[in-house]
Amino acid sequence: MRDAVIVEAVRTPVGKGKPSGALAHVHPVELLAHTLRALVERSGIDPALVDDVIGGTVTQVGEQAVNITRQAVLSAGFPEAVPATTVDRQCGSSQQAVHFAAQGVISGAYDIAIACGVESMGRVPMGSAVLPGSDPFGPGVAARYPEGLIPQGISAELIAAKWSLTREEMDAYAVTSHRRAAAAWEGGLFDAETAPLAGLARDECVRPGSTPEILAGLKSAYYDPGYAERFPQIEWQVTAGNASPINDGASAVLVMAAETAARLGLRPLARLHSFAVTGSDPLLMLMGVVPATEKVLRRAGLTLDDIDLFEINEAFAAVVLAWQQETGADLAKVNVHGGAVAIGHPLGASGTRLTTTLVHALRARGARFGLQTMCEAGGLANAMIVEAL
Repeated sequence: MRDAVIVEAVRTPVGKGKPSGALAHVHPVELLAHTLRALVERSGIDPALVDDVIGGTVTQVGEQAVNITRQAVLSAGFPEAVPATTVDRQCGSSQQAVHFAAQGVISGAYDIAIACGVESMGRVPMGSAVLPGSDPFGPGVAARYPEGLIPQGISAELIAAKWSLTREEMDAYAVTSHRRAAAAWEGGLFDAETAPLAGLARDECVRPGSTPEILAGLKSAYYDPGYAERFPQIEWQVTAGNASPINDGASAVLVMAAETAARLGLRPLARLHSFAVTGSDPLLMLMGVVPATEKVLRRAGLTLDDIDLFEINEAFAAVVLAWQQETGADLAKVNVHGGAVAIGHPLGASGTRLTTTLVHALRARGARFGLQTMCEAGGLANAMIVEAL
């Protein structure tokens, strides 16, 4: 079996997904093209050698429609012969792209592949792919879940209630995320992984001055009388302060066979060790990260204690805290450079953003194993273990 390795990993700074955001005027195709150009420039490879480019995008409509990854490949100046495709596993779309790229390399179908992702949530709002009056679920799903499925924010509230998480705990976790991200920027730890553009050199949503007292003043982000009646156990503790913001950004990783990297004289950052994907309860849709973590460790033949660093996507602080309760992981090893609550969560770009941050963090700390997992709408989760080289 061939080893698949990551040779380079890069991301844009993450912008606010609103008209006033620093990346608001950048077309999403250009966001992704920027990371693709940075990837080949930093690695020095000839883009003509790339066998495939696999991108993740969640809201594939409007400016993000018509296989956005292919448009970004062309905009980046790659040869027309380089193919590209766009996948959708909701928030884990670009992590799934990494899985596919690595699996293609391991199988021998690819020698070199790029996994990437993009989301411009300011220009293409979340949920805009569902046309007014349309039903994206169909009668079979409606029959299986007659009370109806729920938004992710309500799922986060159910998780907070089921795992007895307090508002104070979630806000304190959010403050830690901001402080860690700010410290990483001040310490130059993000410099190697970011490619500034449009005048944005740092993540736009990181708030170094965030405090529990400030977050305590925020109101519930998801209170709804109908859901309050349906789920009386909810205490309405999820706010804009302990959830990820709306963001714009892109990211990309260069994956190839270990022998290809050696032949090209390239030094890998990490080996893509093991992969898993799971389904879970669509109501508690965000907790698929627990069985995904268990599954990938089992496949890798490793234990939780073998993992040096974790990247758990902070769609909501509640998700990471409930995951920690279930797994017993040491929070000191989790999202050590901050997470999505602070850095941001540009949906389709987040998978490869986490991978980029993880491999650079492992290298900076001289650590060996990293585990990444992401919750995804519909009750899905991807998990992956990488080994620093």
